[in-house]
Amino acid sequence: MNLAYSLRPKSLADFVGQEHLVGWGRIIRKMIEGDNLFSMIFWGPPGSGKTTLAYIISQETGADFHQLSAVESGKEALLKIINLAKLNQQIGKKTILFIDEIHRWNKAQQDVLLPHVESNILILIGATTENPSFEIISPLLSRCRVFVLRGLEKDDLEKIIQRAMTDIKDGLGKYKKKIDKDASELLMRLSGGDARIMLNALEMAVTAYRKRDIDNELVKEVFQTRSAGLYDKKADEHYNIISAFIKSVRGSDPDAALYYLARMLENGEDPKFIARRMIILASEDIGMADRGALIMANAAFDAVTKIGMPEAQLILAHTAIYLSRVPKSRAVPNALSAAKSAVYELPNEPVPLHLRNAPTKLMKQLGYAKDYIWSGGYVGPTEGKYFLPEKLKGRKFYKPSNK
Repeated sequence: MNLAYSLRPKSLADFVGQEHLVGWGRIIRKMIEGDNLFSMIFWGPPGSGKTTLAYIISQETGADFHQLSAVESGKEALLKIINLAKLNQQIGKKTILFIDEIHRWNKAQQDVLLPHVESNILILIGATTENPSFEIISPLLSRCRVFVLRGLEKDDLEKIIQRAMTDIKDGLGKYKKKIDKDASELLMRLSGGDARIMLNALEMAVTAYRKRDIDNELVKEVFQTRSAGLYDKKADEHYNIISAFIKSVRGSDPDAALYYLARMLENGEDPKFIARRMIILASEDIGMADRGALIMANAAFDAVTKIGMPEAQLILAHTAIYLSRVPKSRAVPNALSAAKSAVYELPNEPVPLHLRNAPTKLMKQLGYAKDYIWSGGYVGPTEGKYFLPEKLKGRKFYKPSNK
């Protein structure tokens, strides 16, 4: 039995989550109700319902549904579906092509798809966990609506567990087992909001063990984790620990930083989330005090993305130690804040004439770009001129500091 597959909703009425897209009066529901389909990209985390929603759209609108995996499928499989779509078009039937992990298709493969999406021979629904702006070619992206799917909320996951445990036909109801509240919350937490992972773990807990009641120990056994319970039931501890980590790095305590880093990693925290926070810290709390900090943090995110766990934890530790030990400075955010204050104080100050662009003769006659020099020996206004508007002349926003 594949619980995640058998329990997959077959209609919009059974679909859980993504209320901002499928709730009453929301765009995808209105699109289905009006039978007004267009190509789209679903961008969201694993297990958030991208595949299921694509299938439901096809069922609710009576479209011919075809699915390809960008990892396994190539041009030949695509062309077969395109030929079927042309036949469907002749009898007035819509064709939906769902491409899972569309970000893995290269430019040439996406180019093949483009004219058929443009001519509405088929309706594309692509699913991706990566930013489509970076992974999908611009001509194809411009012909699709991008919908952002969110990670499932606790209430959504609770509904899925409840249905799985009580549904006799498609779920685990025939086993007549129960899961207590603590174990249910632990199951949701360790699944990271991924309904597929959660259902696979729940299926194993019910079918592979004799226990009548699923408790915390059984959930830990299924996940093979030592770290269950590190975050509290409301996930407040998740934010407490990342806060403690950042403040430890900011406070130049590498030992505390490593401790909180290890707690997050052992609990299954997304390593890219930690790396992103260190990029922010490098600019916000270190800035120009160590010019290599931002480069180091950005390189760490890139390396973590390429390498993955478990080795990525070494990269995170390396970077956390480095950022902890370098000098700290708030000069960059302070300078930006001061500049913003000046903008609110004097929002419409005229740009000095010598700094303005002068593409026409009239502009030059009016003094645009006059007294601005750009040569091999000097770049900038001539003596006595300035860069800031007149009323802000001499104002200093950036004030270098260490600590």
